[in-house]
Amino acid sequence: MIREVFMPALSSTMTEGKIVSWVKSAGDKVEKGETVVVVESDKADMDVESFYEGFLAIIIVPAGEVAPVGAAIALVAETEAEIAAAQQQGAGAPAAATPAPAVAAPVSAATASSPGLQQNVSRQNGRSVVSPRARKLAKELKVDLNSIKGSGPHGRIVAEDVEAAAGKTKPAPVQQLVTVPASPAPAAPAPAPAAAKPAPAPPIPAVAMTGQTVPMNALQNAVVRNMMVSLSVPCFRVGYTITTDNLDKLYKQIKSKGVTMTALLAKAVAVTLQKHPLLNACYVESAIQYRADINVAVAVAMEGGGLITPVLQNADRMDLYSLSRTWKDLVDRARTKQLKPDEYSTGTFTLSNLGMYGVDKFDAILPPNQGSILAIGSSRPQVVANEDGLMGVKRQMQVNITCDHRVIYGADAASFLQDLAKLIETNPQSLTL
Repeated sequence: MIREVFMPALSSTMTEGKIVSWVKSAGDKVEKGETVVVVESDKADMDVESFYEGFLAIIIVPAGEVAPVGAAIALVAETEAEIAAAQQQGAGAPAAATPAPAVAAPVSAATASSPGLQQNVSRQNGRSVVSPRARKLAKELKVDLNSIKGSGPHGRIVAEDVEAAAGKTKPAPVQQLVTVPASPAPAAPAPAPAAAKPAPAPPIPAVAMTGQTVPMNALQNAVVRNMMVSLSVPCFRVGYTITTDNLDKLYKQIKSKGVTMTALLAKAVAVTLQKHPLLNACYVESAIQYRADINVAVAVAMEGGGLITPVLQNADRMDLYSLSRTWKDLVDRARTKQLKPDEYSTGTFTLSNLGMYGVDKFDAILPPNQGSILAIGSSRPQVVANEDGLMGVKRQMQVNITCDHRVIYGADAASFLQDLAKLIETNPQSLTL
C-alpha cells in the first residue's frame, strides 16, 4: 500500500506550510511514532510524526519550499517492493497538489487533522521532548531518558537514541500519513536510490537592500491576515497618564530576583482585569463571551520580521516570580519558534510595550478574538504640579487602550485605566503577594 504524506494544518488559521527540513531521505525506512519532517506553521516549527511503518519512497516538496494545507508532500510505501511504484507515481505529482478532502479541515493545537497524524513542538520548558516510540522503547529496555542527549530536531529524543543507549542499533524518525489506494507493484522493483537531504532555503535577510522585493515569511503573512481581520472591528482608544515612581522603586528592589518589568506590568493588568471582566471579554455572533481565565498576551518582535504574542496564562493567579520565570521561558522559545499553539493563541488581553524603545505613546491594533489591547509608552521624568499647586518631578508613562466598541464603551475603558493607575501609583507592592 502506498500512502501520501500531506501538509498538515497545524493551526486553525494555517493555509500553507513551509518544509523546514526532512528528517528522512528518500528510500529510508520509517518507523511508527518517529518524526519524518519538520514543518513551519504560522508561528512555530512543528515535528510531524506517523502511526505507520514503511519506506519514504519520494519527497515531492523539498526543504525550503511551501505547500498548501492538504497537499501531498511525499509518498510512503508500505514495503520495499512498492518503492519503485511510489516513485513512479510521485514523479508526475505537482509540488503543490490539490488538498485532499481527508485533511482539509483545520486542527486544534494538540490534535491531528487525520488518522495516523501526530505533531509535537520539539521542546517544552527547555527540556527535550521524547517521541512516543522512544518513550515506549525506553520503558521496555529500562533506559533512563534523562541520561540521553537527543539527536532529533532541536534535541528531540528518538527511538535510535534509546537503542544506542541500550547498546542496540536501529533506524530513526518518520511522518504523518493518510491512506490512499495502492498502486500495483512491478514484478521486479528497482532499488531505491539514497537521496541526499536537501539543504534548507537560505533565510530571508532582516533588512533588504534598496530596490529589492523580498517575499514575506510565514509569520509576517500571519500578521497580515490578523490585521486584515481587525479592519472590520469598530474600535476606539482611550489614553491615560500613570505616575510610576512607586512601581520603579519596587522594580529596583526585586529586579535582582529575576523579575522583569514586563512581568510587573502583566501582573498589574491581570489583577485589574479581575475587577473588569468586560475588558477581558470579546464579541461572538451578537453576544459577549466572558472568559473564564485571564491570559495576558505580550507582543514580541521577531528577528527577520513579524511579531508573536506569547501568552502568560492565568496571570492573575500566578505569583510574580513564577510569572517572570514563565515569561523568560516563553520569550526564549518564541525566538527559536518552539512555542506550542496554545502558548501564543489563547490570549484574552494583549500588552504592547514600546516604552523600552523610548516611545512616548502610540496606538495598538486590536488582535482578533480579543476585546482590548493596551499600548504602553516609556516612563520619563516630568515636571508636574501637586494638589497644593507646588511643582515637582515625577516619573510618568502614557498608556493607550484600544477596545472593541461592540463590547466595551468609553466609560468601561476609562474605569479600567483608572483602577490600573491606582494600583501602580499607590500599591504596587501588592503585586508581590
